[in-house]
Amino acid sequence: MDSLLETRIVDGPVIWVVFTLAAAAFVYLLVRPPRIRWVLTALIGMLAGALVAFATIWVVETMNVFGVPLSEQTDAWVVVTFAAIGLAVVNLWRSRWWRKLVAIVGVVLFALAGTLGINAYFGLKPTIASFLGIVVEHPIALPTASPRPTDDPDAGKPLYETWTPPADMPATGKTGTQVIPATASGFTSRPAGLYLPPAAQVANPPALPFMILMMGQPGDPDPQYVAKVLDEYAARNNGLAPIVLVADQLGDESIDPVCADTAALGNAETFITQDVVSWARANLPIEQDPEHWVIAGYSNGGGCSFKYGAKYPELWQNVLSISGEEYPGSEDPDTVVAKLFGGDQAAFDAEKPSSILASGAHAYPDTVGIFTVGGGDPAFIPAAQAASDAAAAAGWHTTFYVIPGAGHVLDALQGGFEKGFEILYPRLGLSAPTG
Repeated sequence: MDSLLETRIVDGPVIWVVFTLAAAAFVYLLVRPPRIRWVLTALIGMLAGALVAFATIWVVETMNVFGVPLSEQTDAWVVVTFAAIGLAVVNLWRSRWWRKLVAIVGVVLFALAGTLGINAYFGLKPTIASFLGIVVEHPIALPTASPRPTDDPDAGKPLYETWTPPADMPATGKTGTQVIPATASGFTSRPAGLYLPPAAQVANPPALPFMILMMGQPGDPDPQYVAKVLDEYAARNNGLAPIVLVADQLGDESIDPVCADTAALGNAETFITQDVVSWARANLPIEQDPEHWVIAGYSNGGGCSFKYGAKYPELWQNVLSISGEEYPGSEDPDTVVAKLFGGDQAAFDAEKPSSILASGAHAYPDTVGIFTVGGGDPAFIPAAQAASDAAAAAGWHTTFYVIPGAGHVLDALQGGFEKGFEILYPRLGLSAPTG
């Protein structure tokens, strides 16, 4: 069952088989004796389908169903899919039974091909399991490290200066899953993803920097995207990289707890800031200094990382927000206030990162904030800029970076990781300072 759930649907044979069958069905349904009546009927069917598609797009955009504007690629897939379905529908009349059968099967194939095409464009749901929001568990053996001696002559030196990789160190990192007990929060979460860099897989590994990463909504705690980028960085830096725990701040990808503790959706904030932190400290060979800890997130997770970085500087002095929201709940603040904060607008406003930063309740003597966003993501560019500006006003050392040509999809995520680690590697002691 797990092997079926892990079948890839953004590349490989499955998606191409569906595309091929859909194309064959379309050609069959289109080709009939070229009489004027049929040509007009086919054109009317496809045009009607396209008009339904445009109406659907308008409704989705107007109601902000997905929290982000639809891309041109998504719009194109929707229009083509509905036009093909329109062609299938007009084949149900004045046709033999086998053409009717192909038309019915064609509707399913066209809908499936369009869904897979849109999913492949986003690239963040690569398997059947991830598409269905299922986390297939792959338990991973945890590394153990001996405590550093108190008279260690390398204490205080950056890791890149003191680390010598052993000959048997693996060439790449390892990923897996880990169940995090919700001891303090009682929050129901999916298993976290875990990335162990090459340096963490040796006997008696060094204490490494630590990152908590949160993905978007909908989304899965999948470590493969950060692992791909960090494997490249580790290959250039003697196997050194942060240990990354991809924590589930949602519990269910269909809901958004807005990174807060609420009666309606559970104690998501306590889960991340206490349960995940406590588990990592007890079970992973990580540095304990907040200067070597990173709170990071993408989209929904980016808003969470900004909030937690602002509210808990004693835990994190490095924040990476990739295509992040300006504040959690920004997609539909009225509904969030009503349903999660009991109508208390002031309570909701107090949880915004900008409010936390401006409150004077926390000091930020050495916090680094990195805010990235795709150049083709107009809805999130102002949000990322506003977040960066608020952090800078509070004294953070900020970087605001627009990734050329990227949207709000996989290219933005990978570009954000690339820029983020370019800045963080020297700060975390994993590479020599640049410039």
